[in-house]
Amino acid sequence: MTLEAEKRRIQNLSSLLYGASQSIRILSHVEWQRDVKRQFFANQCKELPKVMYSDFDPTNTLSAVAEARALIGKSDVDKWFESIAIKLEYSALMMASTGTKKFYEYSEKLYGKPTNPFVDGKSTPLGLAKSFDKQISSYANYDVGAPAPVCYLASGIAAEMKEAVVKMFGDEAPQVEIVDELSANALASPKLIRIRKTACFTDLDAQQLINHEAHIHVATSINGLNQPFLKILAAGHPGTTKTQEGLAVFAEYITNSIDLDRLRRLADRIIAIQMAIEGADFLQVYQYFLERIGNESQAYENSRRVFRGGVLSGGAPFTKDGVYLEGLIRVHNFLKAIAANGRADCLKLLFCGKLDIEDMPVIYKLEKMGLCNAPKHLPPWVKDARYLLAYLTCSGFLNQMDVGKIYSHYDELLHSIPKSSGA
Repeated sequence: MTLEAEKRRIQNLSSLLYGASQSIRILSHVEWQRDVKRQFFANQCKELPKVMYSDFDPTNTLSAVAEARALIGKSDVDKWFESIAIKLEYSALMMASTGTKKFYEYSEKLYGKPTNPFVDGKSTPLGLAKSFDKQISSYANYDVGAPAPVCYLASGIAAEMKEAVVKMFGDEAPQVEIVDELSANALASPKLIRIRKTACFTDLDAQQLINHEAHIHVATSINGLNQPFLKILAAGHPGTTKTQEGLAVFAEYITNSIDLDRLRRLADRIIAIQMAIEGADFLQVYQYFLERIGNESQAYENSRRVFRGGVLSGGAPFTKDGVYLEGLIRVHNFLKAIAANGRADCLKLLFCGKLDIEDMPVIYKLEKMGLCNAPKHLPPWVKDARYLLAYLTCSGFLNQMDVGKIYSHYDELLHSIPKSSGA
């Protein structure tokens, strides 16, 4: 096969799988109606919510995937396409299985579960969540300097978001809309960012959402749509979720817009998912969140995220929310590896569309073939990477030091310092 024929085959495969992805709208499919929440509180939070999901027919998606598979060969690029085909297949079957244990089985295949190990083979998202929880709890009596709690309205958050997206995307900026019902506080697509009207936002939420939703999710979507040969890079399928959410949380981190409350929320989600896997029902998880945050409405919303699409009596949750911290660690480690290996040239390629870190060798190969264009829109911290690379350079050296000996030295030092009355 000539190079031009191979390029046409790859473009055709990409288009077929992109078409197959268009019916995969998982979060909107598993949304709960507002009446479910009203009834839950009308029952004094003592009965499991009653949730109905619309039917989903996976036939069209599975047929499109099968058509694409007929063109898939055995090269590295083909293996990438096959991995996407599998993710789309599982996604369609998961959407067709809402409210059953099968939903959880596909969720685990797509997003993993809290006890799956990281690349090091021993650390797990659950271990990370518990470590964060323990560490954050140790700051309970320390004045971190946070202002008095204020509930910022969705209208104010929307105004800041509108200004930010116009500044970054210009004529390609998505609309920003406040909606009554949403499965999260905010959701983004290349054309529209929706913000939930009833959500209560903190002083940092605007910057978190701008860096998370606009600078990552919207940017990679638009960059993917601008790919003339690889439209699949515009598809936000579950195979890209860990890297997408990892980049988004890392964006909060590297721009100083994350805080301890945000980290704890992400950790709590992982702990709650594991509780549900082990059999806790919606009421038990709701009580867990209520004891943690003391807010009935937010405890309900947090619990809903764990059980949407799954089985409310326990044993079969939606595991997507476990990927935020896992993704953060994966992205952070990959960026450190980029710096340590002198491969800053790979940095921008991460944003050419929606992809997984493990796809990078194939994406680089496709770029060399002229099939993958450089990203048009980059987060500010990547466009001007001076701080990022300085941070990664220092971090790389620190990783080589003997942390055990360092901690041992400072443990002795700290134990000799009396605790102040305010600590």
